[in-house]
Amino acid sequence: MPARLPPGLPIIPEGPHEPLGFRMSADEFEAAVSDALDSIPDKLARAMDNVAVFIEDDYVPGPGEDPDTVLLGVYEGVPLTERDSWWDAGSLPDRITIFREPILEICASREDVIHEVAVTVVHEIAHHFGISDDRLHELGWG
Repeated sequence: MPARLPPGLPIIPEGPHEPLGFRMSADEFEAAVSDALDSIPDKLARAMDNVAVFIEDDYVPGPGEDPDTVLLGVYEGVPLTERDSWWDAGSLPDRITIFREPILEICASREDVIHEVAVTVVHEIAHHFGISDDRLHELGWG
C-alpha cells in the first residue's frame, strides 16, 4: 500500500471481492419457500393451526425499533402453547413472513438460499409451536 495516502481514505483491496449476495427471481424464491414448507413432516404440518405464510421483500422496523434491524423471517401470532379456549373466537390467522432480500444478501449460491430458506421456515414454524429463540439456538436452528 502506498505510504503517501492521506489518513481516513477507505482502503479498497485489489483482486476478487466478496459477493454482494445471490440473485434469484421472486418466483424462484417463492418456489424455495414452498419446497421448505413441503418438507415439513405431515404430522407436524397437520398440527399447525390457523397460520398463513407470506413472502415480502424486506423487513421494515416499526416505531421504537432499531432502524438497522435485519430479519430473515418473523412469526406474529399466538403460539399453540399459549392459546386458551377463547382463542378461536374471531382470531385472525397467525402470520409467518419470510424476507427475500436479507436472505439473498447473505447467500452466495442457490444451495445457500435453499438452505437458509429452509432454516428460516423451520425457525418461524417452531415459534408457532411455542419454541423460544434461545431454545432454537441451542438446537442449531438459530
